[in-house]
Amino acid sequence: MTGERRAPEILAPDECLALLATVPVGRVAFTDRALPAIQPVNFVMDGTDVVLRTGHGSKLAIAMRRAVVAFEAGAFDPVTHAGWTVTVLGESRTVTDPAELARLDALPLRVWAGGRRDHYLRITGRYLSGRRLRAAAA
Repeated sequence: MTGERRAPEILAPDECLALLATVPVGRVAFTDRALPAIQPVNFVMDGTDVVLRTGHGSKLAIAMRRAVVAFEAGAFDPVTHAGWTVTVLGESRTVTDPAELARLDALPLRVWAGGRRDHYLRITGRYLSGRRLRAAAA
């Protein structure tokens, strides 16, 4: 690989949503005791919303009650230096409606962390942005 500089490609919203659906882990940025915090989470897309699960009473569950948060996911190849990143900025909320909970239970959201994780959170994006850096020509 050469030291060639490539301009990142700005992604359209539909491309951002399609890419988000291809990875199981992202990072959510929220406020914890008036300080910024970032936590990796398993997630799944539900239409244009990001859905994740955590434990009742967890730091994440408490911090994300009706809060403005940022969510980011991406994929990168360390050999070709290609990859993409998508950021969702929006409002989070706890899911409490029984019908919605039953529907979310059917989504392919698998939590990797141990312990009980039956508290659903939804991030409804207000701003969606993404960038892709393609592999350099050989």
